[in-house]
Amino acid sequence: MTDWSLRLSRPEDAAGFHSVEEDAASLLAEEPTLAGIPIPPSTSAADYRKLIAKGRCLSATASDRVIGFAAAGPVGRELHLGELSVSREYQGQGIGAALLEALAIDAHNSAYRAITLNTYRDIPWNGPFYAKHGFVEIENFEGRPHLAESLEKAVEFGLPRERRCAMVRYLP
Repeated sequence: MTDWSLRLSRPEDAAGFHSVEEDAASLLAEEPTLAGIPIPPSTSAADYRKLIAKGRCLSATASDRVIGFAAAGPVGRELHLGELSVSREYQGQGIGAALLEALAIDAHNSAYRAITLNTYRDIPWNGPFYAKHGFVEIENFEGRPHLAESLEKAVEFGLPRERRCAMVRYLP
């Protein structure tokens, strides 16, 4: 097990976010049930830099290198988790879970009501992973148009609607 730590993301982490997302996304390309389904492109470092500037992204680091991240941004009184990725080399060490818990603590302390996301409902490291960490699937997007828009963009890109879902973790 490697020593790692969590911290608020810095602008210089953006390139690391992109690299980690690329690495972690290779798991989707290897998932047999997704054969023939396009893999969305990774977010650019420039776009991650803009999101990091909003102050709600977290970085997991080892030896001053980004090995995982939670990229979230405010949507009203909720945070939307656009991407949670951990480098394949560091998966299975609780980094993703720690990022989620730290994000929830920060969101709660900042008076956000919930964390939202869109993901695959049936891929083990997607929907089931988030469900283990307090997220529930929702179908009513009332008051959350960003979730409906995200789902529609995914479907337009070629992702199967029936396998995608929106989830929310309500904060105390």
